[in-house]
Amino acid sequence: MKMEHRELKLFLHLARTLNYGRTSLECHVSAATLTRTIQRLEVRAGARLLDRGPRGVVLTPEGRRFTSYAEQALALWADYHAGDRESADLTGELRIFATVTACQALLPDLLAPLRAAHPQIRLDVRTGDAAAALARLDEGEVDAAVAGIPKRLPQTLVTRTVAETDLVLVTAGESTGPFVVPARGLVREAAFRWFRRGGIKPVIAAEPDGHEALLALVALGCGIGIVPRLVLESSPAAGRLTELPADLEPLTIGLCARRADLRRPLIAALWGLT
Repeated sequence: MKMEHRELKLFLHLARTLNYGRTSLECHVSAATLTRTIQRLEVRAGARLLDRGPRGVVLTPEGRRFTSYAEQALALWADYHAGDRESADLTGELRIFATVTACQALLPDLLAPLRAAHPQIRLDVRTGDAAAALARLDEGEVDAAVAGIPKRLPQTLVTRTVAETDLVLVTAGESTGPFVVPARGLVREAAFRWFRRGGIKPVIAAEPDGHEALLALVALGCGIGIVPRLVLESSPAAGRLTELPADLEPLTIGLCARRADLRRPLIAALWGLT
């Protein structure tokens, strides 16, 4: 059964806010209308999409799957109205995730051919923790991501290598002391593999979310940091830091998209021009 686009938009807003009152207010619908809309979608989907519990509203596993479906359905509809796949006047919005460093060092060159060929495309660039990039892509929050590539990429995603960078040890002073490592992600995993290979039992001074924050802590003398060289070379703190010798594995950075989205005009244009 066909689902109205308005219903999908209401669901996606609620999936983001997890607050019926806020979605009702911001989308200009009554609480009763919003509730009935969600109930209709649940009947059509054949599953409960949201649960109301003592801690508030949460998405069910089926709700998370439905979120991805709704985002892709609306994106496909927008792409359809943007015009023919081969049109030079391709329009629409392309949501791209990249870290601050990738935005500065990689995105301008990476997206220049797309902008030149299709200047009407609106780019929505989102930044955040590198460790969350592929999850945000796989869950449908963005259309493409520039991210570190694990050795085993999820089957739902495809990637194209855009850069390779060494991992380096850096310090603001003495070479001995505790370590500053990312809280999660590929660089953290590589750091702990290096610790194990060298028989190192690291004392961890801090575990920041992002590489830029990690370099700030190292510059303050909190410990020895492990970061991609690309981040170090793009950092204003680089002149205050000293690189230490280490045999760390390199990090591959790729442009990633969902495999199922390669047929979409916007993603096909991006993929064909990078």
